[in-house]
Amino acid sequence: MTSLHHGFIWGGATAAYQVEGATTADSKGKTMWDDYLKAQGRFAPDPASDFYHRYPTDIKLAQKYGLNAIRVSIAWTRIFPKGYGEPNQAGVEYYHKLFKECLDHGLTPYVSLHHFDSPKTLFDDGDWLNRKNIDYFVQYAEFCFKEFTEVKNWFTINELISLALSQYIAGNFPPNHHFDVTSAIQAEHNELLAHARVVNLYKSLNLDGRIGLIHVLQPIYPITDSAADKHAAALYDAFINRFLLDGTFLGEYTPETMSLINEILQKNDAHLDIQDGDMDILKEASTQNDYFGMNYYQSAFMQAYDGPSGNQFNGTGEKGTTSFSFHGVGQMVQKPGVPTTDWDWNIYPEGLYDVLKRVAREYPNSHMIMITENGLGLKEQYHGEEIMQDDKRIDFIDQHMAAVLKARAEGVNVQGYFVWSLQDQFSWANGYNKRYGLFYVDFDTQERHVKKSALWFKALADTM
Repeated sequence: MTSLHHGFIWGGATAAYQVEGATTADSKGKTMWDDYLKAQGRFAPDPASDFYHRYPTDIKLAQKYGLNAIRVSIAWTRIFPKGYGEPNQAGVEYYHKLFKECLDHGLTPYVSLHHFDSPKTLFDDGDWLNRKNIDYFVQYAEFCFKEFTEVKNWFTINELISLALSQYIAGNFPPNHHFDVTSAIQAEHNELLAHARVVNLYKSLNLDGRIGLIHVLQPIYPITDSAADKHAAALYDAFINRFLLDGTFLGEYTPETMSLINEILQKNDAHLDIQDGDMDILKEASTQNDYFGMNYYQSAFMQAYDGPSGNQFNGTGEKGTTSFSFHGVGQMVQKPGVPTTDWDWNIYPEGLYDVLKRVAREYPNSHMIMITENGLGLKEQYHGEEIMQDDKRIDFIDQHMAAVLKARAEGVNVQGYFVWSLQDQFSWANGYNKRYGLFYVDFDTQERHVKKSALWFKALADTM
């Protein structure tokens, strides 16, 4: 890839809990993660990247190396320690200072309201399965919209499926349920409802800005052309992609989608509760998203499977330890010739092209698309070099950006790309051994070191 279009959004992504550290500073409340991680004893979210104190350093680095935008999230419990009640002014002032620093250095902030960090009070009361918590989320969103008028670009929830899947199917996020299909699909629906209510609220306030949400999309391919494998791929696609895309951009679950979802529910003795009025709310919001944030890391290959469900999660980087089988849906398998990361994620840039074309074709209400996360996790160590060499990351991003620009050249309205991640960060299920950043963070000293990928980003920025 040799150049970017003028005005292209060229950013770095972060998430509050993964970068801020300072989990108890200035009256911050607990999230669903704090006690859970302490009980696990594997790793702690402090200091993370100490962004709470060092954000000016990271923002200056982002500006120096050519970025014009940054994705951040607001930690709900810095504003409302219990998820509701009186706002915590220390948290409010922190985010005002953060947003000002971004704008002063030419970085447009794109701000998520929820990035995997539900307040513990609300998590203990059912998290997204409790519809009362949707009310609290809407109240929190309204406060943020009215308070942070300097923010013009909002996302409601990050990666709805990652929450539902990791909490209730794979079991590697709290509350660690395994193949609790009722809770997983209900959580998907309730998160969509929360998003839709916030979008409808935002538009009713006639604010000067834009709003959308972020889905991580994972194209699902049958491993063979057999009817059984194709059906397995269709079932899993409905569960992790199609149900959410329908709800977001159609405001309905099409008969084809619901046929697949109902098959999954029936085979797993599960159910979905859609209450009166829910679909009216989704329908109202479906045309009001200003843009769509798409995260993409990998594709998956499925074969037919009707045995017991099972999941083995690779959280250490010991290659070849992942397995996933979903009763009555399918089994993930490896496609010969497709390389993988140390965490068994398929490296398949063709999938990004395919899913961009699909969204543009099937969901025109997505309007403008931005790639809000894409990147490569590596095991990296700093040995005192002036510039850390990370050619594998450059190659990964280059291939995926080529897929983006190919889709754009064919008419897909892609207007931005945010690398995951701006700097090395704490990872929910991997701790500190999986690094994605353009800038290496020594988590003991909090020193930042430039990687070669940052120079590559700057060279492309200079072409705009």
